[in-house]
Amino acid sequence: MTIIPSLLCSLQILLIIIFTSQTKAEPVFDEINLYHYICDNSNNRGNFTTNSTYHKNLNTLLSTLTSNTQINYGFYNFSHGENLDKVYAIGLCRGDLFPNNCLSCLGSARANLTRVCPNKKEAIFWSQDEKCMLRYSDRLILGVMEDSPKFASNNVDSSVDVDLFNEVVNNLLGNLTSRAMKGDSSLKYAASSLPGPKYEVIYGLVQCTPDLSESDCNSCLGESLQQIPSCCENKIGGRVVRPSCNMRFETFLFYEPRASPPPPPPSPPPPATIGSNTTSQGKSNKNSIIGIAVGVPIAIVVMVFIFIFIYLRRLRKPKKRFQEIQEEEDEEDKIEISESLQFDFNTICNATNDFSDFNKLGEGGFGIVYKGKLANGEEIAVKRLSTTSGQGDSEFKNEVVLVAKLQHRNLVRLLGFCLEGRERVLVYEFVHNKSLDYFIFDRAKRAQLNWQLRYKIILGIARGILYLHEDSRLRIIHRDLKASNILLDEEMNPKIADFGMARLFVVDQTQENTNRIVGTYGYMAPEYAMHGQFSVKSDVFSFGILVLEIISGTKNSRIRDEENEEYLSSFAWRNWKEGSATNIIDPTLNNDSRNEIIRCIHIGLLCVQENISSRPTMASVVVMLNSHSVTLPMPLEPAFHMDCGNSEDMKSWGHNSAQESLNHASNTELYPR
Repeated sequence: MTIIPSLLCSLQILLIIIFTSQTKAEPVFDEINLYHYICDNSNNRGNFTTNSTYHKNLNTLLSTLTSNTQINYGFYNFSHGENLDKVYAIGLCRGDLFPNNCLSCLGSARANLTRVCPNKKEAIFWSQDEKCMLRYSDRLILGVMEDSPKFASNNVDSSVDVDLFNEVVNNLLGNLTSRAMKGDSSLKYAASSLPGPKYEVIYGLVQCTPDLSESDCNSCLGESLQQIPSCCENKIGGRVVRPSCNMRFETFLFYEPRASPPPPPPSPPPPATIGSNTTSQGKSNKNSIIGIAVGVPIAIVVMVFIFIFIYLRRLRKPKKRFQEIQEEEDEEDKIEISESLQFDFNTICNATNDFSDFNKLGEGGFGIVYKGKLANGEEIAVKRLSTTSGQGDSEFKNEVVLVAKLQHRNLVRLLGFCLEGRERVLVYEFVHNKSLDYFIFDRAKRAQLNWQLRYKIILGIARGILYLHEDSRLRIIHRDLKASNILLDEEMNPKIADFGMARLFVVDQTQENTNRIVGTYGYMAPEYAMHGQFSVKSDVFSFGILVLEIISGTKNSRIRDEENEEYLSSFAWRNWKEGSATNIIDPTLNNDSRNEIIRCIHIGLLCVQENISSRPTMASVVVMLNSHSVTLPMPLEPAFHMDCGNSEDMKSWGHNSAQESLNHASNTELYPR
């Protein structure tokens, strides 16, 4: 009698396997065609004239949008033109598409978009099944969360168990939203499945454009999830699609499960024994069924006991052992990185012509930077760390481990390193236009930076810091953001460099203390300079100083104004409060976009407020920069400043070992996320 329940359990398992393995036909939607498009429906941007400058810029941009072969993660964002004729475009492929399929989809979208939306200054196109989306506009659309125009559609068939089905769909899409929003700046995508009623499997997919912050992605997908009951409730399939995000669920597999390996082929049946008869086969089959009915439940029970035993064993292990295991894993990670990125020292010598002075680009506190060229013609920047300095060992390891894991268009890319004997060398991509301070603090050179370029630099720095704080695999505090650590490429795109003093945070950590103050005075937040407390808001402070320097063309040092002598942030605050904010603006900017410049001064002053909690996050800063419709709070008085050369000031703060940095560094610890 005890065999019967076990037999029923085994039969139930077999039935589930049979039902879930059946192929479902794709349903017919009642509202969706092969593609969906909207031509300037909600923003009323108007039309452009055929063969106008805007039309030519649009054609150029769309024809070259996907030509960047370095982009293989399905997100393209570029602009072309100037002033009122400037065109912005975004292309996004569904997260499961391979690069070739992505390019093909966007190419088709480009042809269809210009055909169905002729002469429109703003348009958006979604391909069949939303495999890709292409949009363009005459306004800045990158980094801006937009929930309209939108469309929704549903399957015509209803679920057999409405309440359970709706509950599973809500849980599935909610869980996927939590996963997708935590993606990085290259991909915010999640897809998975859950078992539904009557042996159904419900598949779900959500995606945001990766330029969104974590909070904006969550908001966009959250609004879509709230719309599911009104558009798709009780239906076995549905979707809600917006410019910044999309969401879909089905009872068939509609996406490519790229991360899942294919199931192994079934084992062939054992060969029949020569001379066996039908009766013996029947008995054998009967015995096999009874064996399965008894064996499967027993095997499951044994496995459950094994898992419980392993779990209890792990709970009893001391914390110290866990830390040892974690350290071993970290070391293995470092070794793996080392093997894949290590350069031969002779290769570096040949690339730099034996570190000749002719190739010297600059010199910092713990090394000299040289320009080099590899045998394949690739230009590189080589930082050769000083062999006589007592500093640098931890910074070297820090940069290798950190920067190798960081991938963002506004961060300098680490190509590799060399460690032979006493030689320690870091190899970076070569950035052609030197550093920001080379331009912004030179009266003649800063005239080359009009407001459009300066705004582009400000926004790029903000996006790079946001990636470090929220969107990268690690939460990173840079701790030495300054003009000399912002490099400019051929198109004057900013790239944040020098991670020798960067600090990792754990996921939910908000603040850390250190007994050793490193960085550059003038860019340091007061809580860091005085008490060694640093957080993401410390980098926000440094960013605020950078913004004021970029706008004014002046270093954050003492400024003589008639009889007064004050620092840049104090000077900016006083003029802002007195209603003479234009005194802060670099005279070479003439009358370019005064309202936008003054708004950026406002944002800079918000970042340098003395109260940490009053400073915005970098996610808020990016939103402020991208949208002029966001109302800015009034700034409070900025933090005080000190004379960099006055050691008595430092002694009064209780930090005798603090160091001023031109590019100086100190020992730093790593905190795994």
